[in-house]
Amino acid sequence: MVPKICLANPAQGLKQAILILITAQRKVKRMNKAYFKRVFFEEQALDYPVGKAMYDKLKVQGYDIGLLKSHNRVTGIPGKSARESFFQGKNTLVVGVRKTLDFAPCKPSAHFQLPLVTGCQGICEYCYLNTQLGKKPYTRVYVNIDEILAQAANYIQQRQPETTVFEAAATSDPVPVEPFSGALAQAINFFAHQEYAYLKFVTKFPSIDSLLDLDHRGRTRIRYSLNTDRIIHDYEHRTAVLDERIQALSRLLEHGYPGGVIIAPVILEGNWQEEYGHMMDKLAEALSAYRDIHFEVISHRFARKAKSNILDVFPQTTLPMNEDKSRSYKFGQFGYGKLVYNKALLQEIKSFFTDAIGRHFPEAKIDYII
Repeated sequence: MVPKICLANPAQGLKQAILILITAQRKVKRMNKAYFKRVFFEEQALDYPVGKAMYDKLKVQGYDIGLLKSHNRVTGIPGKSARESFFQGKNTLVVGVRKTLDFAPCKPSAHFQLPLVTGCQGICEYCYLNTQLGKKPYTRVYVNIDEILAQAANYIQQRQPETTVFEAAATSDPVPVEPFSGALAQAINFFAHQEYAYLKFVTKFPSIDSLLDLDHRGRTRIRYSLNTDRIIHDYEHRTAVLDERIQALSRLLEHGYPGGVIIAPVILEGNWQEEYGHMMDKLAEALSAYRDIHFEVISHRFARKAKSNILDVFPQTTLPMNEDKSRSYKFGQFGYGKLVYNKALLQEIKSFFTDAIGRHFPEAKIDYII
């Protein structure tokens, strides 16, 4: 939308225009900035070159850094209520050494998770990580990247000649912390030389400049998680707006990366078909020239434990979590069940997005609609 400038008073109009530009610049900087109020380092992390470099960089940037014996036991995060604990956790960065090198499965998007980062600085009310990362969900970055990638090589070798796909954002959004660790760049360079493997990750943040000129050789697919303007505004706090995400994805495609779009969660509220149709129109306008785009569509679902946690942290949330006839209980792959939309509504979602994607992107691949 073009802002209205005061033409009756040119001086006032110029001042207003400058203010608008400054506000826009601040907004972009805010979306690319890490929101950390405190940083902790596991002592052992300083024995790794990546850890030492991160420590020095964060010190120069003015962060007050505490030391820990273990990144699994962080006691310096304040918070008396569930809500305060949650937000204080979201403002905390912990740097440690990944001890467990057994990779978890990652259906349906990949064969295995690639654990470079755990946690996310974004605050999405519906996020399933609300039940996975404790009451103080801090972001954890691992410095033993060489060891993690060596383990990935073992999995690749075991499955040859089958192709193995790794997901680097299964329990995180790794992009906001990439300027500190460089983990994604290192992983992209690693997978560029793997004949029998591919890397995937997804993000809601636009700060991907450091990845653009890497020699990825088409073996890393970077996807953007998209939703309607209203869903982003109402539920995806501290993330980039839709236009910024689409622009970032367009830049990646320009640099030869295979791209992807995850539309999630699809929330059936109000004029949902009109709103998602508008989102698809925006996407097509920016990306219709590109062919190698994959789509993943995930309908809104929630576990009862997640619902309880969400209501503790966001007591005024308007997320649709009614356990009525619109929902069915589905047992999940990790040993607990979720409430998903019933078969009729899921079919409505499948029909809508199959048609919309086929119309706007006839050569794209739909990986799944669930």
